[in-house]
Amino acid sequence: MSELVTGDAVVLGLRPAKLPSRALALAIDLAVVGAAFVLVSIGLAIATATLDDAALAAVSVASFLLVLVGGPIAVETLSHGRSLGKLACGLRVVRDDGGPIRFRHALVRGAMGVVEILMTLGVVACIASLVSARGRRLGDVFAGTLVVRERVSAGRVAAVPPPPPWLVGRFAGLDLSAVPDGLWLAIRQYLTRMHQLDAQVGRSMAERLAVELATRTGVPAPERVPAGAYLAAVMNERQARDARRVFVAAQTGSGVPAGGAVASVPVGSGPSVEGPGAGVPVVPAVEEGGAAPAATGFAPPA
Repeated sequence: MSELVTGDAVVLGLRPAKLPSRALALAIDLAVVGAAFVLVSIGLAIATATLDDAALAAVSVASFLLVLVGGPIAVETLSHGRSLGKLACGLRVVRDDGGPIRFRHALVRGAMGVVEILMTLGVVACIASLVSARGRRLGDVFAGTLVVRERVSAGRVAAVPPPPPWLVGRFAGLDLSAVPDGLWLAIRQYLTRMHQLDAQVGRSMAERLAVELATRTGVPAPERVPAGAYLAAVMNERQARDARRVFVAAQTGSGVPAGGAVASVPVGSGPSVEGPGAGVPVVPAVEEGGAAPAATGFAPPA
């Protein structure tokens, strides 16, 4: 598998899309754009029936550029790399570093697409994608982008390590609504690969992510708590909230009234935290002679 690597030598969990899935997504997009172009052309033909040949030619060129070129560029820019065909096939266009694309990336891809897709019926794009190790066409090469698979089977998704027991439930009242999906993805990728990184690189990346996360939540990270442990605890809190939300929705759909008492998701054993984060399990202290909790890879503060 060819993976993306950031400047910090962190391997991202993004799988480049190959030619078959990209061809299917492109076929869907061309069908949609072609249908829109036909409808627009019919409408313009009716509206411009009284114009001379030169005006009709100008209108035809303008409609071609607007629908077949400008349309895909606008869609990829506004959707951050997901056209209708890519959405159906579980694909997305991203930058080489895994970040979301901007207008300039979509513009270069669209301009090159006129040559390698529309003018050559996709022959040049297919050859370039087959030759490229990551399935990139010329538009991706010049724009610095890559088409990746967003939907990956559950068996291929690495599990996020659990937080230290002494941090479980500590962030139950934290407001996570302002944290973007891109930051959650970066934190997850770090946590699942932190033991594969150089110690200094991993520490600097964890500290940078912790600062950004604390900025988004408006609450500074606790003192003397390692950045990696802080990230793991907040990620665990977010997953617990998502699980409770799904559980409550399932219970509501199966006949439990929305205002009724619904048990929290059994994400673990032990007492629950009171307040906004009710339902997050708190790992009890290990009794003398009892079994120790599972190792998490994080050490408690001195």
